Amino acid sequence: MKKCVIMPDSFKGTLSSIEICDIIKEKVLEFYPDCQVKAVPVADGGEGTVDCFLYAIDAEKVELRVQNAYMEPVDVYYAKVGSQAILEMAQPAGLPQAEGRLNPKVTSTYGVGQMIRHAVENGCTDIVIGLGGSSTNDGGTGAAAALGTVFRNAEGESFIPAGGTLKEIVSIDNSETRKLLEGVSITAMCDINNPMYGPQGAAYIFAPQKGADTEMVKELDSQLIYLSELIQKDLGADVSRMEGAGAAGALGAGIVAFMGGKLKSGIQTVLDMIHFEELAAGADMVFTGEGRIDSQSLGGKVVIGIAERAKRLGVPVTAVVGSIGDGAEGAYELGVNAIFSINRTAEDFSVSRYKSKENLTGTVDSLIRFYMAAGK
Repeated sequence: MKKCVIMPDSFKGTLSSIEICDIIKEKVLEFYPDCQVKAVPVADGGEGTVDCFLYAIDAEKVELRVQNAYMEPVDVYYAKVGSQAILEMAQPAGLPQAEGRLNPKVTSTYGVGQMIRHAVENGCTDIVIGLGGSSTNDGGTGAAAALGTVFRNAEGESFIPAGGTLKEIVSIDNSETRKLLEGVSITAMCDINNPMYGPQGAAYIFAPQKGADTEMVKELDSQLIYLSELIQKDLGADVSRMEGAGAAGALGAGIVAFMGGKLKSGIQTVLDMIHFEELAAGADMVFTGEGRIDSQSLGGKVVIGIAERAKRLGVPVTAVVGSIGDGAEGAYELGVNAIFSINRTAEDFSVSRYKSKENLTGTVDSLIRFYMAAGK
């Protein structure tokens, strides 16, 4: 093996994508010390996304202090490569920040906007934002406020809205934000199709995990409906039914409506950013994987997104996964050449999860030995 690419997603609850990269890379180099190994850990846009990019590419770690979901100071960082910045909304406004006091009626994305502003003022014109793991439901109004958007109430006073105060907005002035972001491209990594509101929207689907009970969910949903109508009236943008608008407490909608941004598949964003076609050209193998592969994995997430592109290059793909579920065989038609589960003993996940590192190491060892035996 002269060249290989390693691009796994994490095994949720057991191994991070960085840990998986390190294990596979170490095993490849043990048997093929001269192999050119390109390791790119993949995150879904949530916590750890920036760390993956800092690991994979020659990026600068930019540290700053912003407000968290409760408007308290918190230290965060983003990755900067030339004029490009990669940040994750989970750092200032994620669930860990709200642990023990979850309340999506009061949490804010203000710190996300502060990070974007810092990146823009730091010379970045291409900003990528991971949307996973939010504790908010403010439709991105907090982030917009940090970028200069003015929200006024019935008394004509400007304020920073939260999930429970969106109906207090009577007017939106987005002009300063548009000036600030002129010439800046903003892309949100988004792998969900949920609309802004409704039965499949931000509040009904995601707010319960952020601390909302049944009544609060209804209230939050009605607040987002109001915001959507006001956005259409004052900004001329209809984001209500847009796929992905409900991501991160409808921050997806806010990125499009307030910032002129776009929503894009997380894995496709990553593959474009690392110039996958150049990276994988001439590779003998691409190793990828995720915690579980089944029929739901076929919709274009990490493994399939990588496999489809590798297939066009004629590069084989091996998926090393935690478990294999019904419908996984459909991956073979989409570019995956082989799927291997790391489970070496028939035992429940509650037991095997603590052996994940050991099981992954053993499985990859066997795979590389087999590859060598085949004369590759």
